[in-house]
Parts: sequence; structure tokens; C-alpha cells
Amino acid sequence: MLEARRYVIRGDVQGVGFRWFTEQAARVEGLHGWVANRPDGAVEVAAEGDREALRRFESRLRQGPPRSRVDEVMVDDDVPSGRASGFVIRT
Repeated sequence: MLEARRYVIRGDVQGVGFRWFTEQAARVEGLHGWVANRPDGAVEVAAEGDREALRRFESRLRQGPPRSRVDEVMVDDDVPSGRASGFVIRT
């Protein structure tokens, strides 16, 4: 069953490769969506796919890439679009 989540990750998450890391993790899990830096210093992610893939993906987000420091991950359920759009980095 297709599910969707919206994540906001706070900490030292910009300028450390977090968006690239997120894109790669999403592709490994076969997720669709996007990742973007926010003006407040956080990173925002929208992802959809199956429940177990999203669970593994969230675990990776909570760890982050080696140079990052994740202080908080806020997660909200979202409505799946059902579109196979791939996963992109938004600028």
C-alpha cells in the first residue's frame, strides 16, 4: 500500500551533503518525492512509497551523512499522489 510522509530535519543539515544523501537513500528505497533546503536552516523532504521503505528511509534521515548533525526529525503523514515522479533535489 502506498504511503506518503513529510519530514523536516533540523540540526547541522545544510552545506554537508544532506540533500544528495537524501536523494540517494530515496533512490535505493524506490521512493518518489523531493528534498529541499529551507530558509530557516532545516531540510524538508516529501516522500512516498511502501511502508517498510519509508521506515528504512526515515532511519537514514535520522542518522544523516557523516558531516551532518541531526537534532530533530519532524514527521507528518501526507496524502500519496500516486505518481511515479522519481526523486529530485529542489533548489
